[in-house]
Amino acid sequence: MIDNSENTPKVVAENCLMISEMIKDFCEREIAPNMMDWDETQKFPVEVFRKMGKLGLMGVLVPDEYGGSGFGYHEYVTVVSEIAKVDGSIGLSVAAHNSLCTGHILQFGSEEQKKRWLPKLATGQWIGAWGLTEPNTGSDAGNMMTVAKPDGDHWVINGTKNFITHGLSGDVAVVMTRTGDPGDSHGMTAFVVERGTPGFSGGKKENKLGMRASETAEMIFEDCRVSKENILGEVGEGFVQALKILDGGRISIAALGLGIAQGALDAAIVYAQERKQFNQEIAKFQGISFKIADMVTQVKASRLLIKEAAELKNQGKNVNQESAMAKLHSSETAVSVANDAVQIFGGYGYVKDYPVEKFYRDAKLCTIGEGTSEIQKLVISRTLFDRL
Repeated sequence: MIDNSENTPKVVAENCLMISEMIKDFCEREIAPNMMDWDETQKFPVEVFRKMGKLGLMGVLVPDEYGGSGFGYHEYVTVVSEIAKVDGSIGLSVAAHNSLCTGHILQFGSEEQKKRWLPKLATGQWIGAWGLTEPNTGSDAGNMMTVAKPDGDHWVINGTKNFITHGLSGDVAVVMTRTGDPGDSHGMTAFVVERGTPGFSGGKKENKLGMRASETAEMIFEDCRVSKENILGEVGEGFVQALKILDGGRISIAALGLGIAQGALDAAIVYAQERKQFNQEIAKFQGISFKIADMVTQVKASRLLIKEAAELKNQGKNVNQESAMAKLHSSETAVSVANDAVQIFGGYGYVKDYPVEKFYRDAKLCTIGEGTSEIQKLVISRTLFDRL
């Protein structure tokens, strides 16, 4: 039994070790044998997430009173990174479910709202989605065009969200809408919308380079009537809430990138010791050994940056800069390490019979999702000057 009653470094370390072992066993049984089929067909394996819900992996940060595991960010990073070491797609969906939809309700929902939605999300009975991005507003979310207008005890939502994880299969979504003027940071409001609500439907599913088993699709709202009881926080707080949620989301994607990089690195190390050329292991060639040395160093640096951000998050401190740094470094590391792993594998790295081509494809999303690398640099520089 994993102990989450204390938060001492020793207990946290023990928890992380037990979580790692549990996930390794689960991935060997439930994910590894099927992940290439899911990748080829772009299947979102809902049944796997139901099983992970029973293990407490769908409500990692949710207190046990709402059906969650009640862990902190160190354990959460372990969950996402360990899954991503095997399949980035599944890691991405776990991260989006935990930190975005579930995390938004946990952080800003009323007690009644938490009791209404969190138990189903934390146990994996329901899959969560989070809608911010639109076709013409990615990083420029303040100018979104999805609008909510009051109508008695309800609000009517019209607009389209795209690039939404679980946009088709999500049972419930937290949706950011414009309730004020474009560009007004206090002109946006967050609503919880359940699947089956009239006027709420899924749209186009994206055919992606990587992360193909993690569903990415449109969410469409056409005169969708939502009760005022479904507003998270107060009217006009949605944008401020979203920025705070993205602070935790950056740690999620950093953990995702870390897992992908570690998976690619582990595969490269094994292969370099097995593959022989000119009567010796290629690991003994300086060109390969130096490449692996750089990969190991990058991965460790990412791990330490993530650890710092997770610790500050656990303490309830501002992690705006630290989470951006962790996300920037880890995501770029994932791309770099996966690229080098393909090079080490040579021709075999380019074919699907070997693991690194998938890491290579999956890694790129980490530099784009939940804020591009360029946006992370903007956040880092702005917070740097604000602190000086």
